[in-house]
Order: sequence, then C-alpha cells, then structure tokens
Amino acid sequence: MKSVHVLIAAFFFIAVKSYSQVEVNQITHNNKERYITTTIGFPIPGTYAPIGLKEPITVLNPDGTGSIQADDLSKKKINWGIECNEEGVAIFKEGFNSKSYTFWYRPNDSNEWYYSQFSIHFAKKKMFLMGERVKAYEDYNVQ
Repeated sequence: MKSVHVLIAAFFFIAVKSYSQVEVNQITHNNKERYITTTIGFPIPGTYAPIGLKEPITVLNPDGTGSIQADDLSKKKINWGIECNEEGVAIFKEGFNSKSYTFWYRPNDSNEWYYSQFSIHFAKKKMFLMGERVKAYEDYNVQ
C-alpha cells in the first residue's frame, strides 16, 4: 500500500511540473526592463561549438546558468536567457525554415547584460548561438 502512495505522489509531482508556468526573469539593459526565459519549446541547453572544432565552447544549463569560453580558451560562468514577454512567450523573427531569437547573457563577475543572436534552423536540425557556435538537436515535436 505504501508503494501505491509513493507512486501517486510521484505522478502528482510530474503532472504539476509538466503544467507549471514558464519561469520568467526580469533584467535591465540600458535602463530598459526586459524579460528572459530558458524555455521556448526547443532543447536549448547543451554544448555549442564552432563547426568542426571542439573549442571554444558555450555550455547552457537548463537552469539558466552556464559558461562561455573565449577564443583564448578562458572561461567565464554566465547566466542566460532568451528574450520573451512578461508571460514567458519568446519573442522571435520567423525566417524561411528558421526562427531567430535574442540571446541574453551576463558573466557572473559583471552586472552588465550582453545580447547576441540565437537561431534555430529546422531543415538542418541545428541551433546557432552567437552566429558561429552550433548544436544539433532532434525534433521531438514531429507529427
């Protein structure tokens, strides 16, 4: 009987987590308030590297933390997110078979937020970060 209670509790936790709202964080850049999220319906977290190279890399963790490696291979820990509205809906520009987002990041040793481009190219099944770093992904939303 105890295992049934544990199973029900686990199912409830998974169900609540599945339907929970997207986490939205407010940031300030040039005295303007913006909103960021790490959830846009695609698997953003992972390791991004220039095509054909192992370094320099950018690592994005699901919780909005990560690291960026510079061309000299020095690393900085960062916080990151994709620009969204107050409700957590990502802001993007639709292209031919692609979407482009604004990627925001802040090194942990700084109070300044920086931005770059993040794009998803559906036909290639690749995500590009900062124009040159790339990660392949699988599309689990195919019907």
